[in-house]
Formats: sequence, structure tokens, C-alpha cells
Amino acid sequence: MLSRKAILQAMKKKGNISQLKHQRDDDLMRVYLLELAGRPHILLPEVLKAVVASPSKRFWVTSERASIVIYNMMKGDELEYMRPLKRKMFREIYRRVMKLKANYPQLSISILTEQAVSQPAPEFYITWQSAKTILSRIRKHRRIHNHHIRE
Repeated sequence: MLSRKAILQAMKKKGNISQLKHQRDDDLMRVYLLELAGRPHILLPEVLKAVVASPSKRFWVTSERASIVIYNMMKGDELEYMRPLKRKMFREIYRRVMKLKANYPQLSISILTEQAVSQPAPEFYITWQSAKTILSRIRKHRRIHNHHIRE
């Protein structure tokens, strides 16, 4: 039997989130620019709070990682060791997987989880501070990239 530490390590392994990183960054920037466009005065914390609470194109987790978490939830794992937003995200994915399972009982949990994480998410499931860090990194990368193109 695996130790709790080994289980946490396996669950923490995000698969290859870098596959999704650029898509997530684009989605976050899209919502950020929409929020900025609709505001006469910009208070960054307010804008970022609205951004992270906005719907996202999908759940920004690999289906492999989500499947591991969903399997553990099916065994009774309450995810109490996770940060609140991650726990909230996985509970929403779990709810969707169970709904899909009721309609398609012949499909595996892995396939159902893949379907669930590909659906639009009700929010980004990150803090506004994390969004600030991500958006700063995106803007810095774009400035550097644009500078190299002009040279």
C-alpha cells in the first residue's frame, strides 16, 4: 500500500501542464483585456478579482492528473490537504464526471474526466495574486519577444 506522501506526490504530478500553459495564458490575457476595456478607472486588484472569477474556456489541469484525483475522491478522499481553490475545482470536475457517468455508464472514468476538464469552467480557480504574476510574466515575455523582432 502506498504511503500518504507517495499518494500526494502522485497527485501533485501535474502531468504535462506546459501543454496547457500557453492556452491558459491566452485565455487569461483575453479575459483580462476584456475586463480592462470595460472599465473607465483601473484598480488592478479589482480587475484581477473579476478576471479570476470569470468563466474560462476549460479546466486548466491535465486529464491525467484530474483522473488520479477523481479516482481518489471516489474512494472517499475529501481533498482536505489541498488549497481551497484547487479543492473547489476538483469537486466541480468530480460533480461533472459523476453526471456524465450517470448518462454514459459504459465509459471509463478516464474518458469521462477528459470530457469534463475540456468543458468550459465557471472560473479560473486561481487567486488574483497568481493571475497578477502570470499576466506580468506574459507581458514581460511579449515585450522581450517584440524587442527581438524589431532588432
